[in-house]
Amino acid sequence: MSRYMVDKFMRFVELSDERVAEYAADPAAYVERWLGEAGGPDGATDDRVLTDAERAAFAARDVEALYVLGAHPYLLWHFTEAVHAHEFTPQSGWRELVERYRAAVAPHGVVDYIP
Repeated sequence: MSRYMVDKFMRFVELSDERVAEYAADPAAYVERWLGEAGGPDGATDDRVLTDAERAAFAARDVEALYVLGAHPYLLWHFTEAVHAHEFTPQSGWRELVERYRAAVAPHGVVDYIP
């Protein structure tokens, strides 16, 4: 398991609206591109490695799997909110996202307070 890389990927994506949009449009392709960007002219390096389970969880935008795999809960919530932001407006949808997140995480741990 590479928890550090899981957290690093989530933080990398959520810090840029452009990266969030690219990831949301095609998560699997974005993950593979991100992993490949670590390499130089001679190929990939070891600084960006995800297990098959981590890759699959990111490709599926599977919050529950990411939590179980050890994603930091604070980063996971902000990543989830960022990549799903296009699905809601300030008037609707955000509360549903919070409840979906809670439902995914609650069987495996304590859900931090989200107003």
